[in-house]
This record gives sequence, C-alpha cells and structure tokens, in this order.
Amino acid sequence: MRRYRFGKIAALIALGYLTVVAVLCALTPATPRNGLLWKVVTRDMFTESLFRSGIPWGLTIALVLIGALQAWALWQVLRGRARGELTDRGRKVGLLRLALYLSVGTSLLDLASVPLIITREIYWVWTVTGIFSGLLRIAVAWLFFLVLRDTASRGLRLFSLVTGALVGVLGIGQNITEVLGLEVVTQYLTLAGMSGYIWTAWAVSILIAQRRDPRWSAATVRIGIAAQVVSVLQPTGTVSFGYFGSEFPSILLVYSLLSAVGVLGLVWEARTAHELAGPLPQAAVPAPERSAARRWPLPAVAIVLPLIPAAVNLAQGRYLWIGPRGAIEQYVREESGQALTWLGLDVFVGAGGPALLILVAVLRRTRLAVQVVSVALAVAAFVGLVSALTAVTPVPGEFRYEGEQIYPEGMFAPAPDGEIFFGISPLFYSAALLGSALLLRLLYPVAPAPRARHHVLLAGLAAVVALGFVPAADQARGPVTTAEDCRPYPGERLPEAPELTRDQRIVCSLRQGSLIKVGATASDARVLAYARRLCDIYTRNDPEEVARLKATDGLQRDDLAHPLAEICPSANIVVKAAAAEQDREFQEWEAAAQRMCDATPRHRPLIEPAHATRMKEPQLTDYGVVETYEPTGPDQDPAEDGLLEKAQDDGLVASLPGRLMVLTHSDFDICVTVETYTRRPPMETKGWDHVAEVGYESPTGDIVLRDDLSGTEFPDLSLNGRAGHYRIRVHYDWFKGKDGQEGQRLLIMAYPGKGKKPVTYREPPKR
Repeated sequence: MRRYRFGKIAALIALGYLTVVAVLCALTPATPRNGLLWKVVTRDMFTESLFRSGIPWGLTIALVLIGALQAWALWQVLRGRARGELTDRGRKVGLLRLALYLSVGTSLLDLASVPLIITREIYWVWTVTGIFSGLLRIAVAWLFFLVLRDTASRGLRLFSLVTGALVGVLGIGQNITEVLGLEVVTQYLTLAGMSGYIWTAWAVSILIAQRRDPRWSAATVRIGIAAQVVSVLQPTGTVSFGYFGSEFPSILLVYSLLSAVGVLGLVWEARTAHELAGPLPQAAVPAPERSAARRWPLPAVAIVLPLIPAAVNLAQGRYLWIGPRGAIEQYVREESGQALTWLGLDVFVGAGGPALLILVAVLRRTRLAVQVVSVALAVAAFVGLVSALTAVTPVPGEFRYEGEQIYPEGMFAPAPDGEIFFGISPLFYSAALLGSALLLRLLYPVAPAPRARHHVLLAGLAAVVALGFVPAADQARGPVTTAEDCRPYPGERLPEAPELTRDQRIVCSLRQGSLIKVGATASDARVLAYARRLCDIYTRNDPEEVARLKATDGLQRDDLAHPLAEICPSANIVVKAAAAEQDREFQEWEAAAQRMCDATPRHRPLIEPAHATRMKEPQLTDYGVVETYEPTGPDQDPAEDGLLEKAQDDGLVASLPGRLMVLTHSDFDICVTVETYTRRPPMETKGWDHVAEVGYESPTGDIVLRDDLSGTEFPDLSLNGRAGHYRIRVHYDWFKGKDGQEGQRLLIMAYPGKGKKPVTYREPPKR
C-alpha cells in the first residue's frame, strides 16, 4: 500500500471527524431538538429552526454519508504527497503546487470559520478571502499555462489562461464593488450569471489537459469531473415542498447539502498538487481499447431511434424535448438559475441531437465513449419519464408558465379550439433514448475493469453502514400516523377519512401542537411513550425532574397540562378545573352585560314606527364593523370600493349603493335598537354622543347589518322588503353601567328618502 508524507496524521483527523459524525447520528433519534449533526456536516447556521421537531431519518442517512465523504476528503487533502524523495520538476511546478495548496488552505479556512464569522458578524473576512482567492485563481491559471507547455496544445492552454484569469479578475471586482455598495456594477461583473460558466469552462479545459498528461492519475481526473458536476447542479433559488416526509424549504437543504459535497473540489486541487511531486510513469499510457466493429443495420437503428420522435415534433412545428412541462423543468427554470442551459439541452434533445452522440460512440467504440454516451442517454430517458409523470393535465385554459420567460412568445398559444400543443409526450423520447442506450451496451460490451482492493473495502464498508440503519426485528418502528392522516382541524373530518383511534388522536394532537416537538417520522409507539414519560414527570412534580426537563427538552411543567390532558389524568383534572373557572367567568361576564343592557332606558319614538326591535341580548363584533351587502353587479368588489375608509373618516356610518357600514368598538358589548319608519322621524340628539345620517340605495330590499365573523346579525331595516332609496340615521352612545362596566348603545333608524348627502347632527365628544 502506498504511504504518504502526512498519512498517519491525516488518517487520525479523518477518523476523528467520522467518529464525531457517527456519535451525533446516534444521538439524533434520542434528542428530537438536536440540529448539531446538521451544523457539523453542512456548517449552515441559518436553517437551525427547521429541525426543532427532529431531523428526518432520510436526511440523517444523507448527512452521515456526506460526513463520511468529508472525512475521506480530509484524508485526501491532508495526507500530502507520496512518501519518498521529492521529484524536482522546476520552479514553475513548485510555484503551482504552492498556489494550489494556498487555495486549498483558504477554502478550508473559510469552511472552518463559518460559525465564527456568522456569530461575530465579521463578514468582511469573506471579502478579504474572496479577493485573495481571486488573486490565487489568476496565479494558478498562469502557472498551469506554463506547466502544461509540453503536454497540452497552445490553443487549449491559451483558453484556460484567458478563462481562469477572467474569472479571477471578475471575482476580485465583485468583492470590491460589494464593499463599496456598487450593486449595479457588481451585477455587471457577474456577466448576467455567465461567470460561473466561465469558471466551469476553465476547469473542463484543465481536466482535458490532465487526462492527456501522465503526471496525473485517472482518479484525480474523475474526482475533478465529479466536482464540476456538483458545481453545475448547485441551485440558486428557493421553493418549498415535501422532503423526506416532512415539510421543509427543500431548496435551502439542497443548497447546504451540495455545498457540503463541494469538498470534492478541494480534493481535486489537493491531489493535483500532490501528484505534481510524484515520480513520472515509466511506460506510456496505453491507448483505450476499442470494441469490434458491428454491421451497420443495428448501429444505424441506435442512431435513428432518437430522430423518430424529433421528426414527429418538427413536422408539427415543435422542436423542444419537454417544454414547460413537469417538475424537473419547473425546478431548473424557476429555481436553479440554469434556465438557458436547460433551454439548450431541451432544444438539443428535441431536435434529435443525441443521435450525434450515438454516432460518435459507434465510430470510436472505446470504453469511455460507450459508457459516457449510454449513461447520458439513460439519464435523459429518466428525466423525460419524470417530466411526463409530473406534467399538469389537462392544461389550464389561460396557460402562462411562471419564472424566466425562455420560450419564444406565442409558441404555446391556444389553438382555435382552445387546446395548447406542447409537442409529443416526453415518454416517446424516453423510450427511444433508452432503446439506443441498451443497443450500445449490447453491440459494444464493456469489459469489467479490475477491481482494486480499496474498492472492495469501500463497498463492504458501505454495505455495513447501510445495514446499520436497518431496524432489528425486536425494534420495529411500528405504525406511523402521519400529518396527512390527522384531521386538519379539531372536530372536523375529511370525506371518507377513517375514524382515528384514541392513541391516534393523541399522536395527532401532539404532532399538530407547537409545544411538544416530535419527529415527523417517529412511530406512534415512540410518541406515546414520550408523552407518558412527560405525564409521569408532570404527576410527580419533582423539582429535580422538572428542572432537568426544562434543561434537556426546553419544556415547562405548567405548559404541559393541555397537551397531555387526554393521556394524563392529573393534567386532565387541572385542565377541567381551568375550563370550569373560565366558563364561570364567561357566564358572569355575560350576565353583567345583560344587566347593563336591561338597565339602559328604552327608546320612546316620537312618531309611531312601522316596526321596531330592541335586541334582548348584548351584541359583539369581531372587528367593530357591521355591514350589509346587496350585490349590484358582477364587477362589484367590496374589498376595493373604499367604503371602510369613508366610514372611518365619518367615525360612525357610511354607504354606497348596495353597501351600508356602521362602526362600533370591537371590545365592548352593544345594546342595539333598530326602527323603521314610513316617513322621516323627528331628530333626537339628546343623550347621544354621535348622531349621523346617510343615504342608502337598496337594490333588493334586504337591509340586514351583520358581522359574519362573530355571527352578529341585526333585524332587517327595510320597509317590508321595499327596495329603493332610504335614509339611515345612526345614534351612538358610550356609557357606564351602575357597576362600572362600560358599554355601547346603538339606535338605528331607517325611512324612505332620496337624499344621498351624509349629515352629521351631533359630533362625537373629544376624548
């Protein structure tokens, strides 16, 4: 086995980190509020609140696997070059190794200092390291140009020099303009998001040169390719949908997880520097083995298959593979920031471009060509399948796709019959691409590469880790009542929903509550066991146990009564006593309000009304508004007619055709009397704080003031259902009862009248 200069130290550090991840993984199920595993693996300090109810099991597995990858990356980076005498290849190689090591060290410093920078808010450190990284990129690009002189073509070296130096200059400029607050200049320096593509182009050019250079191993090139794939997949948006059975902002999670996997880039840089000091190989790199040529009918079928759905689409004026359909297209276009890349891929596959890749694989017949093309075809087939299964059908009548408008205007306009044609289903493309991939594998079989011992070791280790997450027979998780199985609101059931058992009701109440945090995928048995343990602590009321509960779970004993009432008898007694006390206080309050309204003097009309009603019980409003709404037309929108603003300007009443609004105080009872007259009643202002009158046009003859939120409804003010013009006079009084309780009196008079002008007969007193 090859030995490395700092191999033992690097192995100890990597094993130590892996041990920390394993311990945190073991502690996570026992501590639902523990988000430390997430912080350690992703160094994300902004999404801690997502895991107050626990980390889902699927995400836990992902974090452990990424943690193992990071431990391997630490060993790769820190182990140094192979042990032995340093191969002297000149000053340029030494400077390139130094620049690469400085780049790796800067990145490691950034990763390790994230918690400190965020906690202390010393974000200027990132600006400094960003400028330094830009300078290093320029130096690395120049040194690669010199070091690759003997193995890479001048055109490839010039391309890598220009792209690498350009990215470095743009990065320095962006950091400086951000400090100076020149956001507009910063946006220009991103080149409309193209700077990331330029960096990828530089990395690809270096990988091409490395593959042709005997100084670097194939493993280093493969790691570099994987690092660039992760970089391209990095999203740049935010969206929210289900993730591992829980509701999380998943794009934030993808950000953090892909950032954690981004250590592959460090491994590539470190290995590039390590291997520059290794001994040169004695033998030339053998040419790639080629499979035997096949007769053309079958290879021609593999080439033609992707052209068949493309020809059908082109014949109908469509050249897109998927178009605005499916979850993958929506995600990439709206959230990932790679909309233009997706459009290029969409057009390439839709127009039959994969046939060119298959033609290259058929002509070259090398192991690499067949593998890359067949895997690419299989991935494209899978993307088409997912897109077809997640496409919205039927298409809405007024179709408009959200996000970046990358498709030509009018391409998806409805036909005269109202149908929108996107092109043939992506399933046809998937079938053709998968068929071509299988034909390539069948025609040009790839001989299995010899497996190294460390590959077998890694495969065995992965199998053991996977088996560690399989539950034993005596530790089965049991049934899980998910949030979808629970009732959306207490006392309400969904149609055809099964009746919940008592235990399921308890689990649902705990899941829907915000105090006691339980994991979204925790079994019902675990949730009930946790609830019974809390009940024991609540019942014993031992000071030490209560203090320990607050320290470990953040729970106060007195707050547990209501959540545990159904499962804990002692808590149920306390809840029932509190409910009885609350009922008694409410009844006393209602009785006092009734006595207050009974004690108010009855209104004695000066002329006989057509009908009058003194409401027996006190009334309440939710927001201090009672109103009537009689529709006058299809375009009427009560939320935008400005009636509330008019009523607030008057302070009491306002009207529009078909709408009447009266304002009161929302926190106090109202003693209400309504009267309707056949003619104008005499004016009465004595004993009232505020008297105002407005004109009202009733289109239906149903003038009922109500507050739908509180259920308050006044008697009909219309004259025997007569539609037409009315005058509405409102009397308002604020008073105190004999026992000091405050309340409101409201007298509303209505009579036929054509005047529209509002009149205030008595201004409210200034308080």
